Amino acid sequence: MLEETARQNKSLSPLRSLLPFITPYKKTLVLAGSALLLAAGAQLSLPIALRYLIDQGFLAGGAVSIDRYFLALFALAAAFGVFSALRFYLVSWLGERVVADVRNAVFRQVVQLDPSFFEVTKTGEVLSRMTTDTTLIQSISGAGLSIALRSTITLVGALTMLAVTSPRLTGMILILVPLVIAPIILIGRRVRTLSRASQDRIADTSGLAGETLNAVPTIQAFTLEKLQSERFADSVFAAFGTAVSRIRVRALLTAIAVVFIFGAVTFVLWIGAQAVIAREMTGGELGQFLLYAIFVAGASAGLSEMWGEIQRAAGAMERLMELLEAKPSITAPAKPVALPEPSEGRISLQKVNFAYPSRPGVLAVDGFSLEVKPGETLAIVGPSGAGKTTLVQLLLRFYDPQSGSIKIDGVDITLANPQAVRARIGLVPQETMIFGTTARENIRYGRLHADDVEIKAAAQAAAADNFISQLPNGYETFLGERGARLSGGQRQRIAIARAVLKDPPILLLDEATSSLDAESERLVQEALEHLMRGRTTIIIAHRLASVLKADRIVVMDKGRIVDIGTHEELIARDSLYAWLATLQFAV
Repeated sequence: MLEETARQNKSLSPLRSLLPFITPYKKTLVLAGSALLLAAGAQLSLPIALRYLIDQGFLAGGAVSIDRYFLALFALAAAFGVFSALRFYLVSWLGERVVADVRNAVFRQVVQLDPSFFEVTKTGEVLSRMTTDTTLIQSISGAGLSIALRSTITLVGALTMLAVTSPRLTGMILILVPLVIAPIILIGRRVRTLSRASQDRIADTSGLAGETLNAVPTIQAFTLEKLQSERFADSVFAAFGTAVSRIRVRALLTAIAVVFIFGAVTFVLWIGAQAVIAREMTGGELGQFLLYAIFVAGASAGLSEMWGEIQRAAGAMERLMELLEAKPSITAPAKPVALPEPSEGRISLQKVNFAYPSRPGVLAVDGFSLEVKPGETLAIVGPSGAGKTTLVQLLLRFYDPQSGSIKIDGVDITLANPQAVRARIGLVPQETMIFGTTARENIRYGRLHADDVEIKAAAQAAAADNFISQLPNGYETFLGERGARLSGGQRQRIAIARAVLKDPPILLLDEATSSLDAESERLVQEALEHLMRGRTTIIIAHRLASVLKADRIVVMDKGRIVDIGTHEELIARDSLYAWLATLQFAV
């Protein structure tokens, strides 16, 4: 998705997007600018001091006079050093702060994007943009910006002083400058294009690495280590090849800049030397002109070097803006309708039709109508691909239906704030997400302000307190990435404890016991029965134990309701449910 929307813009306009991140720090900018001007003023005064040292100090021949000019030179050099250090510190601080703000803004944006975005975007691609690309932004908004500003001020000031020193020689330099700058700009555009391609290849590598590391057990079980290693190596070498192309062009840019700039300066100085011989200018004036010419050459070389960095940063900012400008398809209306309090837990679906954005021609839910009463336990069964889990995603408003309506407590959820809708729903998914933190904090995700007593009570209700207490550090035990230190049943009970702590009026159980062994299923089922009391519960079921205790069972096939009834009624009707029960539940 991000690749498809990539803009091949050759300008530096993406860098304008940094302005909102820089403007909050105007005071720092003013201080940095002041330090920059003072440092530049001291630097540009050095050639003048050198001129008077040569023309007045040496000619006068007095030690006192020479000492005075050398002291002036030292004072100017000291001032230049102090203010340069202050400017470097302030601008570097600003760069770090801006990059931190950009990363935070991108992350806040990404976590609000709905599942349809991640259907077509690799997580590794997003992570690459948040890390590698922001590092490139740091290079231009921090030290790079410092160099660019210093070089720009020095270039303008030195050119002005060159004109004051010798208008004729300065005219020659101004004629030569466009001839030098034009190829630098043209090659810089090529660096920009290659930089974007290089970052894309790095993102591909990150995506493949993330995908592989999240599936290490499966890869090892199928002895795919060699295959995945070869794929990663191919991706790395593709990134390396693109990077080498960028480095090659960047090296050419540097070589052309240095040769052209210093060649032009050397030529002009040769003309100046002829003028001194002809007594058209003094040795001090030539020395002054020489230093200013060196300043011009150094500043021009610095800017040409930074031009490549600026092009890379523009490409990186362009990629980041694609994330910042990505709009979630699920948003709160301008004036959301408030859900009634207290919640009854009533759910109504009327003629709901839905197709996933990645498969627009295939209805995952087709003409679905259902009323769920407050406090009712409803089971939904059907073959794989029937649309069961899709209903859960629609109820959570991860997607909106193409037609029809979904109401909770009488309010169409498209008219309400999505967060208010989700606050009323507790989810226990089949694949539980355990975060890389302690057991206590993992449960606390159910209600962030819950105290330790409430967390322990929730764990006890979810039959999780016993195994948590036996962990090395109890509730303070780090559970590992994705709960690697827990069994499947233990992870499920952590998820149930979260739902208990949240205490929602509506509970969604998405095949919560389908992948557990018999003992784990028994413990989880007991915890679920405790959780379901007094709540409207929808169970996406594969296991008979959950189905038998449901008030009603909805049988789905190809996105449609094909039958509704109790277990006994559906078996007696010899419906699709009876066939599923024979296959799945051994009835």
